Amino acid sequence: MTGSGASGSERQNRSTSALARSLLDLCRSRKLTIATAESCTGGLLAGALTDIPGSSDVIDRGFVTYSNEAKRAMLGVNASTLSTFGAVSKETATQMAVGALERAGVDLAVATTGIAGPGGATPGKPVGLVHFAAAARDGRIIHRECRFGAIGRSTVRERSVIEALRMLMELARGPQAAAKPRRAAVSRLRPRVVRTPRRHAAKGRRPPRG
Repeated sequence: MTGSGASGSERQNRSTSALARSLLDLCRSRKLTIATAESCTGGLLAGALTDIPGSSDVIDRGFVTYSNEAKRAMLGVNASTLSTFGAVSKETATQMAVGALERAGVDLAVATTGIAGPGGATPGKPVGLVHFAAAARDGRIIHRECRFGAIGRSTVRERSVIEALRMLMELARGPQAAAKPRRAAVSRLRPRVVRTPRRHAAKGRRPPRG
């Protein structure tokens, strides 16, 4: 039993490491920098990224803002947001991500805030609830809510790290530009459409000359 548990943990670590490495490679190729803002993950996200050698050319800094006061002082989260929606909310996660982005002056930032357990649950906010937000310098902001359930404090935190890495990867890939290839395809067809009638016209003129 111990062996299978250990192997499962190792697989989880390898998966996290591979995802972190892929994210760093992508950001490096696009010259993007990252900051993290963590509450429930308590620095595990920044740790997963900085475990990779050479990550310093992508990772700028990490904010561990466990208390509400830290969220206000370090990330600029509004007191009214915390009192109205709570620390574990879409609104707080979004302000954390934007605050990290602005204060660090980076290209991408991600925030995690949730209830890892075993205690801390409130009506409507069970153990395992985590809110994520990621923000990009170009104005894109994405939010995600995950309800992992009471699967254990460590597992909630580990899964939160993976989800945050995926969100950073999504932003790092850039906005979708599906319209551009379509326009290019249309422009390529135009010369062919125009040339065909000209060829027919030329063939029609040859008999009179002969």
